[in-house]
Amino acid sequence: MDEAKRDHVRSWLLKASHDLSAARLLARSEPAILDMAIYHCQQAAEKALKGFLVYWDRHVEKTHLLGLLLEKAAEIEPCFSTWEDAADRLTPYASAYRYPGSVQDPEVEELDEALDDAASIVNQVLALLPAEVHPDSAD
Repeated sequence: MDEAKRDHVRSWLLKASHDLSAARLLARSEPAILDMAIYHCQQAAEKALKGFLVYWDRHVEKTHLLGLLLEKAAEIEPCFSTWEDAADRLTPYASAYRYPGSVQDPEVEELDEALDDAASIVNQVLALLPAEVHPDSAD
């Protein structure tokens, strides 16, 4: 793999890692900032899946629809089809809490589930890609 491609994939995975870290920090802050934490869960899963697709030289659409990204990833690695329920839960968080409106902040239990879903998807992507594209822990 050439250096440019490695760096491009790593940049997607680094952003996914940062989103997951941000979600965890926001969840643990006092007071917890649940609406932004859950948004970052969706973003972590989205960016990890996009990094996976970039690694496999697939076109990455500008979309927040995790189901669509999973479908494309499952064409490469069928195990991604097992994450459909997680994608269905996470996708609405791309916009549900980002703007003022009638939606109440998520419950702690909803955030905990979103954190688990996002971490599972990110970890699945990392498990399927070579270490050379993984973000460094120092990043």
